[in-house]
Amino acid sequence: MDTATQVLVIIVSATLTIFLIALIVLIVLAIKLMKQLKLIADRAEKAVDSVTTAGDLLRNASGPLAIAKLVRNLVKHHNRK
Repeated sequence: MDTATQVLVIIVSATLTIFLIALIVLIVLAIKLMKQLKLIADRAEKAVDSVTTAGDLLRNASGPLAIAKLVRNLVKHHNRK
């Protein structure tokens, strides 16, 4: 091999090494980002479940509350007379 070929091999190998290191760093950062996104998605899912449960409780309680309000209004109306 002559000198020009050796220089080109060194330049190409150095460039590939730099790209390999950069790729490894980017992959590590992407994995960390995915873990954080998964945590956020899990927290959002828990919040949605909590809101759904609260909505179900309110929906189930609205029937008895309406009946209690009706009875209260009847009693108030009867007491006014």
